[in-house]
Amino acid sequence: MPYVLVLFQVEDYPRWKSAFDDSADTRKAGGVKSCQLFHIESETNNFVILFEWDTMENARKFMHSPELKEKMQKTGVIGKPTITFIEKI
Repeated sequence: MPYVLVLFQVEDYPRWKSAFDDSADTRKAGGVKSCQLFHIESETNNFVILFEWDTMENARKFMHSPELKEKMQKTGVIGKPTITFIEKI
């Protein structure tokens, strides 16, 4: 089962979360089956998302898309997120 683990920081959580929620249909169309959002303890603007994907190919395509990069910049993601492609064994 393909997964993607993303670590990132945002300027303003409510602004970012609203845009993230509004993008659910886009993620689903891209192959996301589920996702879980976590924040790092005592660091409320530092997050981890674990996405489950239908295929690793779709995960890589989505995560490397220019549209995602643009969306992250517009919604206040700070710096470059750490994106790790992983497989459940």
